Amino acid sequence: MKNTPVSWQRFALARLLPPGVDRGVLLLLTARALRAFGDGYMAVLLPAYLLSIGLGTLEVGIVSTATMLGSALATLAVCAWGHHISGGRLLRGAALLMTATGLGFAALSSFWPLLMVALAGTLNPSSGDVSVFLPLEHARLAASAQGHARTALFARYSLAGALCAALGALAAAVPDWLVRHGGFERLAALRGMFAFYAAIGLAVFWLYRHLPVSASAGEADSPPLAPAPLGPSRGIVVKLAALFSVDAFAGGLVVNALMSLWLLQRFGFSLTQAGVFFFWTGVLSAASQLAAPLVARRIGLLNTMVFTHLPANICLVLAALAPSLPVALGLLMVRSALSSMDVPTRTAYVMAVVTPVERSAAASFTAVPRSLAAAISPTLSGMLFAAGWISAPLIACGLLKITYDLALWRAMRRHQVDHGDT
Repeated sequence: MKNTPVSWQRFALARLLPPGVDRGVLLLLTARALRAFGDGYMAVLLPAYLLSIGLGTLEVGIVSTATMLGSALATLAVCAWGHHISGGRLLRGAALLMTATGLGFAALSSFWPLLMVALAGTLNPSSGDVSVFLPLEHARLAASAQGHARTALFARYSLAGALCAALGALAAAVPDWLVRHGGFERLAALRGMFAFYAAIGLAVFWLYRHLPVSASAGEADSPPLAPAPLGPSRGIVVKLAALFSVDAFAGGLVVNALMSLWLLQRFGFSLTQAGVFFFWTGVLSAASQLAAPLVARRIGLLNTMVFTHLPANICLVLAALAPSLPVALGLLMVRSALSSMDVPTRTAYVMAVVTPVERSAAASFTAVPRSLAAAISPTLSGMLFAAGWISAPLIACGLLKITYDLALWRAMRRHQVDHGDT
């Protein structure tokens, strides 16, 4: 009877798994999907909520920075001390923190208390997952598959997140609907969405409670964070972490919350219009992540990371300079169709270039600098917005990411990894 409550996840998500993978990872995929749904609408609503309680664009950037800095510090703490606690307990603790974050934002209106909740909580203003959940789940997933199956599994993991984040973006229209049809005040409707985010945290906690003690691979609930510290792979992991940090810093300039602010201020988008836009960009992103393993089979992991990312970043720069809304939206759509192919391939690449016992340490070591780098840039974007240079963050992001693509190719071209490696 113990497994009965999770049978519906097995039915709904069975087709997400590549052949030969333990179906126990369905719980992680479901949890990822639920968290992504919450992140999807929070990224759109966060700037609108902060502006509605009287904060300015600079404060929006500062709060966005605090959310990402808090995630980085939490990931750093897990990397340093998490081996003393089981991975399941850490995941459940993070889910409860998610619930507390939603309740805190729903109840508070002053800048400093909200800043503290943003720093300590799990709110994610970006299109990707930068939270403490990530290295914990990656370590379990990496132990569940090998070779092509691992790349495909990470693609499914990213796909579940991208699709549900897209659906979450559509849910950003709910406050406007409640105002028009339910008689709610706008601020009350926005607060209700934060309360719903807290409820998602409880659902994720329930899923984590049903994680198996051990996966079929035999490693899932052995201490997943640091079975061994970085050793033979330290040099390449440090190099990758530094490069990924440049990419993350650039991405932090245009996290979804700030892209939403750009659309609201430059083109006068409503929350409903912004939600529809992020839905379609999310769908395109999901499709690209699903295609990533097929592309990687043909041209390799590194080539997929670089040669799909580069044109996407060129499109971002051109979108910032676009003379009209249709041109800008078209370029951003093309960007979304290409920019996320590196997400599952990047994770699979890191897992492939290190020894199996170093995978947990490598996941945390590459995640922490990314989160720290990404945490700095939203405040800079907020300052540029406040100064009236609202397109400057998009241009800077695109140029920095182009630099990252070229540097990654130059640094790692001699470390081409067979995507079928274990």
